[in-house]
Amino acid sequence: MVLGTTKPARKEREVLQGAFFWLSSFYFVYCARPADSFRLLSYIPLAKITGLLAFLSLVMTAGKTPRRFKDLPREASYLLTLLMLLFVSSFLSPVWKGGAFFMTLDVAKMYVAWILTFLLITTLTRLRRIIFIQCGSVAVVSLAAILKGHSIPRLNGVIGGFYSNPNDMAFAIVLSLPFCLAFLLTAKGAFRKALWLFGMLCMAVALVLTASRAGFIDLLVAGTVCLWHFGIRGRRLYLIAGTAFVGVVLLLTAGRTLMKRFEAISSDTVDSQMQETARESYEERKFLMLKALEAIAHYPILGVGPGDFVVYSGKWKDVHASYLQIAADGGIPALILYLLFFARGFANLRFLRKLKDLPSEAKLFTGALTSSLVGFAVGACFAPEAYQFFPYFTVCYTSVLFALATEKQKVVVPTAKPLVIRTQGFVGAH
Repeated sequence: MVLGTTKPARKEREVLQGAFFWLSSFYFVYCARPADSFRLLSYIPLAKITGLLAFLSLVMTAGKTPRRFKDLPREASYLLTLLMLLFVSSFLSPVWKGGAFFMTLDVAKMYVAWILTFLLITTLTRLRRIIFIQCGSVAVVSLAAILKGHSIPRLNGVIGGFYSNPNDMAFAIVLSLPFCLAFLLTAKGAFRKALWLFGMLCMAVALVLTASRAGFIDLLVAGTVCLWHFGIRGRRLYLIAGTAFVGVVLLLTAGRTLMKRFEAISSDTVDSQMQETARESYEERKFLMLKALEAIAHYPILGVGPGDFVVYSGKWKDVHASYLQIAADGGIPALILYLLFFARGFANLRFLRKLKDLPSEAKLFTGALTSSLVGFAVGACFAPEAYQFFPYFTVCYTSVLFALATEKQKVVVPTAKPLVIRTQGFVGAH
């Protein structure tokens, strides 16, 4: 038989390309949120359409991808079990069954994207494209927020969706910045490097303008890990000096509100109105945390239902801690699965850091993923981000990179002797 491109092979490749297209579209719709910027698109349920088409692609690609469903990592099982538990919790919610069900249904779109991402991304090139969509989208959204709302306190409500909340926007920026730095370091040509540098500056300015204290602390932690990997271990000390310089300039020029919000916690030098606001914020967050612990104590197995804590609290606000949020909404078993899922991400990264023969680009992404995941673990202590997709995507990227580093591709080498089987290591960009 002559090896070549047969019609079935071409058809299979077309199916995989179509699936990857809809997967990319889903990432773009979720990360860039075009419907929030263009009024005409707001009448079209883009997220539902791309989510549905991604699901159909998942069905169509069954058995046709280099990886199979049996190859799914343990974290995928944890995530599926968590979603199933949240669906049960929504059906038995003592607060609002309908609201909990539709919240879980909305989150379930992320699982479809997660599975498709793992099955379809079998090269470093495709992984770059997906991460590029996330980072590029957040950079553009940050620029739009600065242009549209530079005079609006904390950029509150400037962009729709989860970006409308300043804390959520800061969280998304922190999780994406390490990837932007990796793209900056691998970009070819001064123009591309300048674009990534400009995008990172926009993201940093937007984060400071949100005046999110939790986001800023999160940035310090994730940034320190990032500079350790890229600056110290990567022997790029200029990154440390440049980051320090930009940080000081940003705080002096755009960080007035942020610094005042920090001062208001314990200082008497700020105006009484800001002090009162800070005190009220502290008291409210303390109340919500105690209320979340109460919900966990009363409903330890299935919680009050996904998204229903805002109703249960009586304040129509979520507790500012993702770990308490998932435990109050879904119960203690949901919290355990949540922690196990993200622990697998850290385990993947520990394995990758021990490898000696990783390509340089894969090493950069390993450092970026570590920084982003550490940023999530810290930020989750201060923000209700249990249902934001970015952290789940980050774990998926670690799973994909782990698979790329460990898969062995069997190649038949024709010889006059009996067939010889060779294996290839890491599947790089091609």
